[in-house]
Amino acid sequence: MFKKILIANRGEIACRVIKTARKMGIQTVAVYSDADRGALHVAMADEAIHIGPPPANQSYIVIDRIIDAIKASGAEAVHPGYGFLSENPRFAAALEAAGVAFIGPPVKAIEAMGDKITSKKIAQAAGVNTVPGYMGLIADAEEAVTISDQIGYPVMIKASAGGGGKGMRIAWNAQEAREGFESSKNEAANSFGDDRIFIEKFVTQPRHIEIQVLADSHGNCVYLHERECSIQRRNQKVVEEAPSPFLDAATRKAMGEQSVALAKAVGYASAGTVEFIVDGARNFYFLEMNTRLQVEHPVTELITGVDLVEQMIRVAAGEALPFAQDDLQIKGWAIENRLYAEDPYRGFLPSIGRLTRYRPPVEVMAGPMADAGTWHGDAARGARAVRNDTGVFEGGEISMYYDPMIAKLCTWGETRDAAIAEMRLALDTFEVEGIGHNLPFVAAVMDHPRFTSGNITTAFIAEEYPDGFQGATLPEDQLRRIAAACAAMHRVGEIRRTRVSGRMDNHERRVGDDWVVSLQGAEFALKIAADHDGATIRFADGAAQRVTSDWTPGQPLAKLMVDAVPLVLKTAKISGGFRIRTRGADLKVHVRTPRQAELARLMPEKLPADMSKYLLCPMPGLVVKMYVAEGDEVQDGQALCTVEAMKMENILRAERKGVIKAIKAQPGDSLAVDAVIIEFA
Repeated sequence: MFKKILIANRGEIACRVIKTARKMGIQTVAVYSDADRGALHVAMADEAIHIGPPPANQSYIVIDRIIDAIKASGAEAVHPGYGFLSENPRFAAALEAAGVAFIGPPVKAIEAMGDKITSKKIAQAAGVNTVPGYMGLIADAEEAVTISDQIGYPVMIKASAGGGGKGMRIAWNAQEAREGFESSKNEAANSFGDDRIFIEKFVTQPRHIEIQVLADSHGNCVYLHERECSIQRRNQKVVEEAPSPFLDAATRKAMGEQSVALAKAVGYASAGTVEFIVDGARNFYFLEMNTRLQVEHPVTELITGVDLVEQMIRVAAGEALPFAQDDLQIKGWAIENRLYAEDPYRGFLPSIGRLTRYRPPVEVMAGPMADAGTWHGDAARGARAVRNDTGVFEGGEISMYYDPMIAKLCTWGETRDAAIAEMRLALDTFEVEGIGHNLPFVAAVMDHPRFTSGNITTAFIAEEYPDGFQGATLPEDQLRRIAAACAAMHRVGEIRRTRVSGRMDNHERRVGDDWVVSLQGAEFALKIAADHDGATIRFADGAAQRVTSDWTPGQPLAKLMVDAVPLVLKTAKISGGFRIRTRGADLKVHVRTPRQAELARLMPEKLPADMSKYLLCPMPGLVVKMYVAEGDEVQDGQALCTVEAMKMENILRAERKGVIKAIKAQPGDSLAVDAVIIEFA
């Protein structure tokens, strides 16, 4: 077994590999750019080596710099994580030439499957169903339009060397095909150093389901069942689960066996993933094979008890798989939510800055992975588990140079409903402040009827949130629970305020019993009857709820019991009440006396400033290209400029017909959120 390995990556996946290596008694070497000097993976590793400036194409994907770090550290093997060099055959070949083990598949397998065009040809030759498309190289945007016209819209424009949603666009017409080709080509060049593009038919209403495979160098290959990855945004997975709520046993077996056959056909050895799209009749079509560890691998580990990173290391060291296909049973259900530094209230655009507060839920391990011994929490809480894979810490910086993923929050339960219930509670207790993030959005998804029923496709987000996400609207029963909780919390605050003032010995008598709670456009008149153990809240219609908690004013997380059912609220004080965040909702909750409530109804609403004559930068980013000039007349939907952030190009378009009065930014400018780019006449 190896004594020392180097992780050629950063962030949460580097931390993930370090955890398993530590369990196995293997020393670890981290690499880092200038931007990651104080990163968590650097602190966790046994040693760390600097490899260059922040841009990945000057550090993390420069093969020579990684090779130099290997030589300097004396590492015997390299785990590439995912992204960066993980599917680069030149990197694997360079390691082989240097006599260093690659904790991944053989070079020929990477070349065969890592190239999306070649992999489709091999899959076709092996009798695997593939999506119709053009397999050759495409010279320019006009040829891309011609090919797209022939295939028939919509089409998917994809980077041949791509992955993780980078270099991917859906085009519904010729103009989108032209623009999509250029953007995909640029993103592919910047992210992978390979700008080759191919086009295939985009299958509407599909599910994205993938099979995890694991093979050794002794001819053994197994599949570890499937993962449902259909909830995506911009072709980037957001929510994953294992198993799929859609597959039956026969389809699962057929997909698994087909995946194993494909892996064996290319001499695969290591962990890999075969991705499919599946239609409503459970017909499945090969998309691609990722010759690396997937971001969503934890859900597979949670339902099988197999540590995939450990098996990758053991396979690279020449060991045989310790189990056969019949040993790999599905145990329970696992859900993963990806926490991104993306602001859902601004169209999910990237957000950078300092994590002023970062408090994940306590990790608790039960079920299959408890026996694997990889993850350790305080204690098992029945047959449920919580796991958080992360690469950041409170006070750390979210950089504009890398992928916006902050963490992967996973839960496990004996059933799908149990796993979802555990995820809801975990999301409610996850505290993140200082940046925009998608935690409210994924919390809302966990309550969405289509998700809870399992009726999901890759179009879920586009169909259910066509105008973006502006926060969840909570039903009345939840509003009542929150109103009761806030009334009880407000009473605690009023008692403390009375005591601090020192105005009266019998403090509690100075706090009234009658209150009006307003939130989300609703009002609840109620009466509080308090005792030493809690408070009974009685509403005007006679209904009552019992509230107990040890919350004290100033605590940002309130954990309460309302009628013996847990309720977790992220709280902040505002004038006359609280800002409450829970289950995807962001609420202003006012707790007033009846007279105050009466007067508040008479107050006029303050309207926001009119910014319709300006194009504002929606996220921190770099202006890449300007498509218009001062004096130009623009049409609704016309491209105005491209802003790049976190390796993604974002085309900003006109919202209405108008004339350009002034251009306030130029290509190469680095802009902050809400910086003025264009002023309209």
